[in-house]
Parts: sequence; structure tokens; C-alpha cells
Amino acid sequence: MNSTSSESMIDALDLLIKSAQAAGATDCDGLAVERESVEVRVRLGEIENVTVARERRVGLRCLVDGATAVASTANLNAASLRDFARQIVEMARILPRDEYAGLPEAGSIARQPWPDLAIIDADAPLPEPAQAADLARRAETRARSADPRISNSDGAEMGASRGRVAYASTAGDFRGAFESSRFGLSVAPIAEQDGKMQRAGWGHSTRRLQDLESPESIGAEAARRTLRSLGARRVPTARLPVIFEAPVAAGLLGHLASAISGGTLYRGTSFLREALGTRILPEFVQIVDDGRRIGGLATRPFDGEGLPTRRTNLVENGVLRSFLLDTYSARRLGMASTGNASRGVGGSPGAGATNLKLMPGEQSLEQMIAGIQQGLLITGLSGMGVNLVTGDYSRGATGHWIENGELAFPVEEITVAGNLREMFLGIEAIGNDPRPDSTVSCPSLRLPPLTIGGS
Repeated sequence: MNSTSSESMIDALDLLIKSAQAAGATDCDGLAVERESVEVRVRLGEIENVTVARERRVGLRCLVDGATAVASTANLNAASLRDFARQIVEMARILPRDEYAGLPEAGSIARQPWPDLAIIDADAPLPEPAQAADLARRAETRARSADPRISNSDGAEMGASRGRVAYASTAGDFRGAFESSRFGLSVAPIAEQDGKMQRAGWGHSTRRLQDLESPESIGAEAARRTLRSLGARRVPTARLPVIFEAPVAAGLLGHLASAISGGTLYRGTSFLREALGTRILPEFVQIVDDGRRIGGLATRPFDGEGLPTRRTNLVENGVLRSFLLDTYSARRLGMASTGNASRGVGGSPGAGATNLKLMPGEQSLEQMIAGIQQGLLITGLSGMGVNLVTGDYSRGATGHWIENGELAFPVEEITVAGNLREMFLGIEAIGNDPRPDSTVSCPSLRLPPLTIGGS
């Protein structure tokens, strides 16, 4: 990929916008995406699947007197693009008006140059399928060789992608493009003991290939997490203090982000819709969303509407200071966009988090466990029992029983239930172990007693 490709994508967007304006569009913006990827899956040392793909697609959003239509196409022929633009304008003419619809104000649009955000690996081409297969095979081999009880595997996957996003808008006559890359490796071994099997996976993702953890270290951690679950059993129903290990604690932070995102708020379907400026977490909790975090997996110079991304302090000393908003939801709420619009190439923008982070504390996971006389360490969750309207929370869980400040035995086939509002306010301790390779970075969290549904 090179600058010529970026220029041709901008040219395609310019043609779409000019054609739409000629057909009667009041305003419009367009998104062009070019992506190439390699994905290889290996199981028991043999290649199961190889996917090599390249796509190029453009999308256009047209507004006609307050009505909006959006669509996408992979046909980049000039005549086809002109027809495509006219069709979208005709679609908009028959759709209902919305007083809140529209592009951002011209003065708020991102301006170049923007900083180097380290989201493209300029030195590493995409791996060849054989190279990707070798990395996946090495991870699986290391996991399988860790212990004789690891008798099977659900496979290992290596994926890599490089892409370019171009955006153009009649708001401020914005034109911009950026490139990004991503590399990921994961493995999921299966262990067996006394006729019962356990499976756990582990992986790592990064923007640069050289920063990817070694296949051996990924395989070793996947094996450790699988082996520690052997011998799991059910426990009686109880109300106990709980620790959410970092990978699953990130899910709690994700629920919080959903509850303070624009669409959920203006629809009135969030238990935090009236919480701005109030305490929703303990005083020692700080949460930020940073769309310009260097090397972040969700980092980008501008959002899905051409607004500059930024660092937003969502929670300061436990107080909710900001929502996550795009232009539409901000207008519905009488606020301003926070630069958090995201969109697919053929969809309308919606608000969502970028690089979300709950600031870590000072305690290690071991220290947090040592502070509990009897409780539960949750290492896995399943099910979709989260109600953002009420905050009610109930999910299937696996983990480890804590007795006298130590892990006693693995636990399975239980549920954990509470209310997110109470769970957030009740956080007792924050760990120092967030995963840096995720768009949602959250350390382990110790919570007050929750209802554990068991035998």
C-alpha cells in the first residue's frame, strides 16, 4: 500500500460527493476502506484453514433536507460510482426527516498534520501463509508439550492485517486518510483428568509484528490457564467476596462504556442516564478513553465523522465526568461530540469507546487474594445476562475457590449475580495487572460479596 492508493481512494470519495451534490444532496460524507489480511488456523500440528483476502470498499452517507441514507459498494468504476451516489440521494428523499441528523460543524473537523500515532508497522509486510502457520504451530506445540494431561487442542490461529481508511466530508471540505496494521496469535489447548476435560485459551495482539509475544510464551500461558482448571467442581450457593481477574474484569469496564455511550443514553436504556456529575465508583477509581494512545489497537487520528480523536477523562475520583458521544447522540442530549464516532463502511456513525483504560492500582493479584478469607476468583464468564436498563447482572462463571487467603481448588458450573451500579460503587481494590494489548485495559478488581449460585 502506498500514498498513490490513498489518493485514489480520496478521488473516489470526491467523485461520490460531487455526484451526490449534483443530484441534490444537502450534505454528505464518505468512507473508503482498503484492507488485506492473512489468517491461518492450525490444529494438532496440521493446517486446517488458510484465508488470504483483500477488499476495497466505499460508503456514502447523504442528507437531503434532514433525511439520511447510507450505503456501500465495492464497484469503484467511475460511472458506477456516479449512479451509486444518485441512488443514495433518491433513497434519502423517501426517508423521514430527523431534526438531529447532520454532519459535524465545519469548525470542529480534524486538521492536518496529525501526530505519528504508531499504528502502522512500516517495516514488516504481512506474513506469508507458511510463516503464519509456523508461528501458530509453535504456539500449539509449546502448549501441548507443557504437561501429559494436555491431550488435545482446539487449535491455534495467527492473523495479520494491514489497512487504509480514507474519509471525505462536505463539512469543512475535510479529506484525510491513515494506515494501520494488526498482528495476533492465540492458542486453546485442551487438558483431561479423571475423564473430564478443560479448555482455556490465551493470545496476544499488537500493531507491530516485532512486538508480538513469542509463540512459546503464548503457548505456555495457555497451558497454565488450562491446567489450573483441572479438577474443577461446583460449590454451594453463597454470598461471597469476589475478584474478577483482569481479562474478565475488562468485561465489566466494557459494560460501563456501553452504559455511557450516546445511543444507549438518548434511547433511555441505560441505568447511568442521569449519572453525569455523580459518583458511580469509589474515589480511587480513574477511567480514561484515549483515541490517540500511541500504538493503541483502537487509536486513529480522526473518528468516523472526521472529528479529532482525543483523551477523555470519563471518571475522575469516582465521579462520572463525560459520556461517549458522536455528533448525533450529542445533539439528542444537548451536548458536544467527544470524538467517539465509529462506523462501518456502509453504516451510519454511532458512539463507542476507543482505547478504554481503568487506571491500575498497586496490589498484585496474589495480594488481593491474600486479603480474602473465603471467596471466589473469577477467571471465565459465559452467557449474556446483563441488563443495561436496570444494571442487573447474572452470568455463568468459572474460577477458583479462595480459602484463608489462598487458592484452594478450581470451580465450575456456577453463576455470579449482582447489580452493576452496586458492583461499581463497591469496588474494594484495584490490581496492578492490566493487559496492555487490548482496547479495554482493566486490572483485576476485588468486589464486595456477590451472590454465587452453585449446587
